[in-house]
Amino acid sequence: MSLVRVAVDTDIAELVRLRGMLFEDVAETWGTPPADGAGWRARCAAELSGQLTADAMKVLVIDGHEGLAACGVGAIDQRLPSPYNPGGRVGHVFGVVTDPAYRARGHGRAIMEGLLGWFRDSSVGRVDLNASPDGLPLYRKLGFADHPGASLSWKR
Repeated sequence: MSLVRVAVDTDIAELVRLRGMLFEDVAETWGTPPADGAGWRARCAAELSGQLTADAMKVLVIDGHEGLAACGVGAIDQRLPSPYNPGGRVGHVFGVVTDPAYRARGHGRAIMEGLLGWFRDSSVGRVDLNASPDGLPLYRKLGFADHPGASLSWKR
């Protein structure tokens, strides 16, 4: 069984490394990401430093032999209550990634189960995520389904 723990400041460099791997993995689907000319890695590290202890974010990790084997991030947004979500709390999972040297060991499932437990404990009525083709089977097994509405995004 994978030992999941909450990320701490000393994990930030590894979290950024794994996040970079995630973008390399989804490049075939999402397109090749631009080079780090905009400094996203440094900005990501700075944001993580401020968010690791925030109430509305949970970063879970699994240690490897050298560095992190896997990680995942959950965030909670407070939206207006509705008949479909009376509490108005919506969770989002992102950045679930396992280093290739540690794949097929249940780390992704362990991270997801930890995040889903946190969402349940936080009275979150709905959890969304963007699935990579590799992650889709796991997410479906965990109960995720297609959203009934069109999912669109806008980029500036």
